[in-house]
This record gives sequence, C-alpha cells and structure tokens, in this order.
Amino acid sequence: MSEPEKTRGHPRSPTMDDSTQSETQSVQLQEQPQPQPQDEMKEGGYGWVVVVAVAFMNAHTWGLNSAYAVFLAYYIRTDTFHTTPLGYAFIGGLSLSIAFLVSPLATFLAGWDKCGTRMTIFLGVIFEVISFIGSSFATQLWHIILSQGVSFGLGLGLIFVVSAPVPAQWFKTRRSLANGFVASGSGFGGLVYSLATNAMIERIGLPWTFRTLAIICFVVNGIASFFIRDRNTAVRSVLVAFNWKLFKRPSFIMFQLWMTLSLIGYVILVFSIVAYCQAVGLTPSQASLVGALFNLAQGLGRPAVGLSSDVVGRMNIAQLCTLWCGLLCLFVWTFGTRTLAGCIVFALLSGSVAGTIWATVTPICAEVVGLAMIPSALSMTWIVLILPATFAEVIGLSLRTPGTYGYRDVQLFTGFMYIGAFIFGWVLRAWKVWELEQIRLKKEQQELAIREDGVLPSNELRRHTSRASTVKEKALHLKGLWAVQRV
Repeated sequence: MSEPEKTRGHPRSPTMDDSTQSETQSVQLQEQPQPQPQDEMKEGGYGWVVVVAVAFMNAHTWGLNSAYAVFLAYYIRTDTFHTTPLGYAFIGGLSLSIAFLVSPLATFLAGWDKCGTRMTIFLGVIFEVISFIGSSFATQLWHIILSQGVSFGLGLGLIFVVSAPVPAQWFKTRRSLANGFVASGSGFGGLVYSLATNAMIERIGLPWTFRTLAIICFVVNGIASFFIRDRNTAVRSVLVAFNWKLFKRPSFIMFQLWMTLSLIGYVILVFSIVAYCQAVGLTPSQASLVGALFNLAQGLGRPAVGLSSDVVGRMNIAQLCTLWCGLLCLFVWTFGTRTLAGCIVFALLSGSVAGTIWATVTPICAEVVGLAMIPSALSMTWIVLILPATFAEVIGLSLRTPGTYGYRDVQLFTGFMYIGAFIFGWVLRAWKVWELEQIRLKKEQQELAIREDGVLPSNELRRHTSRASTVKEKALHLKGLWAVQRV
C-alpha cells in the first residue's frame, strides 16, 4: 500500500487536531483589536463639554452669590427688613457656610447608587429655585434668612460640591486650564448679574427680581445638569464624606490654612466693594458698575491663572497671585480708590487674582492628596471653611467706622489675610519641592546601588547612602522656600 493510502487509511490524531485548532484561535485573538481599559481616556474629549456645563452652573450659582453685594448695598441703603448692617451681612455669610456644611451630604449622595452626580445637582437646582421664590415673598428678616440664606446655601452646596471635582477627572496635562475655565463662569455670571440685578430692582422691584432669577436658574442649571458625566468609577474616586485621617498630613493642614485665610479676604472683598464705593460718594449705578467690572476681571483672570499654572507651575502661580492680591488691597485699595476711576482700576486688577483659590483649588488638591482622593479632601475642606465663610463679612462690617475713611481697617485686614494665606501657601510649595526632590533622590540611590553592586561592601554602601540622604533631607526642607522651580 502506498504512503498516501496509508495516511488516508488511518484516522488523524484528535490531539493534533485540538492543538492546531487552539493555535489558530489564539492567532485570531491576537489579530483582533483589544478593547481599551476603562480607566484610559483621551485628554479632554467629552471633558470640554463637562467644562462648559459646570461653567454655566457656576455662573448661575457663584455668579448669583457674587451679586449679593448688590442686594446687600440695597438692603443697607433702604433698610428693607429693618435690621442692622451686620444682620444683612450675616445672610451672605450664612449662604456660604450652609453650602460648605452640606458638603458631606452632597459627597454621600454623589457616591450613592440610587442618586449619583446628576440627581444630586438637580436636587440643588430645586433648592436654589425655592430660595428665590421664597425671597420674593419675604417681609421679615427671618424670612430672607431662611430663603436667601439657608435654602440658597443648600442649592449652592449640592451643585458646587458635586460638580467641582468632575472636570479634573477628564484632564491631566491641562487640568489647571480646564479648572480655570470652569471657575471663570462665576466671574462672568457675577458680571451679568451685578448689572442685571441692580437694573431689575430699579425697574420691576425686588420681588419680581427674585422671581425672574428663579426662572433663569431653573432653565439654565437644569439643562446643564444633563451634560454632566463623571468618571468616579474609572479613576476609583474615594467618596468618603468624613476622612479625618487627611489631617495627619502636614501638607493638607497647610492647604487648609491657605484656603481659610484666602476665603476670608475674598468674601470681605467681594461683598464690600459695592458698599465701599457708595460710602466714598459714588452713585448706586456707578458702584454696581465697579462690582460688575470686578466680576469681569474674575471671568477673564481665572482662565489666565489656569493656563499659566500649567506652564509655570500650579503652586507657583497660586501663591504669587495670592501675594499680589494682598499687596493690591494694602496699597491700591487703601490709598487709591477715592474716585470712580481709582475704583475701576482696583476692581480690574484685584478681580483677576482675588478668587485664585477657586481657579486652583482642585489642581492643587490633586497635588497634595492625589486624584482619587479629591472628593474626600474637598469635602473636608468645605467643612473647614464653614466658620470663615459665616463670619468673614460680619467681621468686615464690624471693622467699618463712620465717615468716608470708615473702610480703612477693613482694607488693611483684607490685605493681611491674603498675605497670611501666601505665607502658608509658600510653605506648602516648599513641601512639594521637597517631595519631588525625595523622589529624585530615591531614584539616584537605586541607580547608585545597581552601579556599585559588587564593588563596595553592602553595609558600607548603605551607611554611605544613609548619611548622604539624611544631610540632603534636612537641607531640602528649607530649599523649597527659595528654590526657583516649576511646582
């Protein structure tokens, strides 16, 4: 029998068939495109849609909160609810403190499967609308405290606390720029509402001004909330409302002190600038214009702060802007704002850097605790800021004295708050420089160990490395205070 016939006469081995089939399948699988891991994402992408949506929400939350300076000046001028200026100042501070107080609840709702980010934001929109509708019917001080103070604070907190970490999840190299665009929304919103609120009060009265704002906020914030898409699962966000272990980190404490002192100065400046302009003799319309230009400078300055932060360094820009704002308050506001032109110049200069904390808080928080810990770290930050937010403007108005120079103590206090914030922020920057140097030193030690392996005895190598690292560590703790470095 010929060889081919023998081959045809015997069945093929099943083992050989199985192995051949498995090899074919493996080759086919290798040729097929593999799916991308869930945690990989394109820089920006849909994130720019999120940036626009959050910017619109900031314009109709923080922008309206900035416009409270117009309401405050109107309340003080007309004594609408028959109380002291401190009572009116307490309303603005209360809305901020409630917004920060609700942060643990907002963080919990955002991480709850039955609620999530979008539903929490929409719940905040409902509270914001209720606040304006209730304020339109207010006739006594406690009415306006519950509506414009408590209810608006609840809405502001639920919207802001949940939406603030989301844009950063879509960016890495342009994170500060994206956050700057997001923060600019509050500046442009403050610009529009500072002018619109004063005009509406004069033309349609206070009650219908509140009702008009309620309609606008419901439409804009309601639509914007549907475009929010978080990446909490992809980045493995830690949504813990009370993470007290963060306070064991000295860097996190420095971060809190920078935020606290900056917020005190910011709140006093934002809520006092319109009333100050009227105190030095400007008309309500001129004072409202100064407030609007201040918010315009915020809207233009915050993206610039974000862009320069990505180029020069996030901590470098944040602390230098904080120092610059303090110097402006101490010298320009104190000595050069007795006329409309002087007030406008100060508003444009200070407005661009006054809210630096809002443009840089999320990127710097990521530098301090890491991207995954941002929601928990910001939740703790907002809790820390409750008391400063509540009493900042109360302190500012209590420092005011009668006369055209009655704001001198307010101006000095605000300037020194920013200077103090710069000091703690610069110490935080020094820590970051030290941390980066530690990473570099560890890499050098590993390379040295590989290079010297077998040449020096291991005990002698460890002693040599330990002595060098100890000396360098002590020097690097102070080096960051004057080191010129992109941080």
